Amino acid sequence: MRLSVRAGIRGVVVAALLGLAFPAIVFAQAAEQPAPKPAPPPDVAQNCPGLVAADRPRVIPAAFDLAALNADQVRLTFVGHATFLIESPQLVRVATDYNDYVRPPVLPDIVTMNHAHDTHFTDHPDPAIKYVLRGWGPSETEPAIWDIKYRDVRVRNVPTNIRGFGGGTERYGNSIFVFEIANLCIAHLGHLHHTLTQAQLNEIGRVDVVMAPVDGSYTLDLDGMMEVLTALKAQIIIPMHFFSPYTLARFIDRARQLWPVEQAEIPSVVLSKATLPESPKVLVLPGH
Repeated sequence: MRLSVRAGIRGVVVAALLGLAFPAIVFAQAAEQPAPKPAPPPDVAQNCPGLVAADRPRVIPAAFDLAALNADQVRLTFVGHATFLIESPQLVRVATDYNDYVRPPVLPDIVTMNHAHDTHFTDHPDPAIKYVLRGWGPSETEPAIWDIKYRDVRVRNVPTNIRGFGGGTERYGNSIFVFEIANLCIAHLGHLHHTLTQAQLNEIGRVDVVMAPVDGSYTLDLDGMMEVLTALKAQIIIPMHFFSPYTLARFIDRARQLWPVEQAEIPSVVLSKATLPESPKVLVLPGH
């Protein structure tokens, strides 16, 4: 049954990537929110303090810049779908929503995954990867809890729910991963299916950069995503998981009502605390 469901999901992704028309899909939000985890340790509060108020998805070739980073810089490269390659000053490499179809061109040190469907995880990660962080726990009563540090990178997670294939709720099936690198706090929302409670927002803390799924149907609807992004107050919002130019344009049209939108020419960007914009903006990296 699991294989047939995955095949169905993969077919829908294929249709979106080929630009085929398909009926709008409306899902109810996962109503039951996960219980909050214990308060983060003091060093988290210091670094990321709480808020102030038939084909598979193709790999997007990365314009890969191997220039050394300064101690205050982070490089983000949009690989495709929901996968980003994040590089630290000490050349720690992190791949988000690591899967069998869309992978970065280099072996990452750390990978994160989510459980919505198999374009967001793999059961066969490369054994040379040092840390494989699955965003779901061993059961629906046991959320994944990660808080690791490797060289100059810290990774922690905030569990959220996802819709189950049968129409119910899979508790703790998704994680928002937060990466603390070079004094920046970078959040990847994964396959987010519901808006966030104040407890979850507090646990995430201050966010400088957020990667957000903007398809508006398979993940959170656009109204809900705008609510989440407004609450997070990240200075840079990077859209992902949009399948097609039409879906991305729909998000951009909505986002322009709240923030300026910048479209980059290459899928890589180097960021630092000193170069963050004074007010939030949307940064679109090429790819899908």
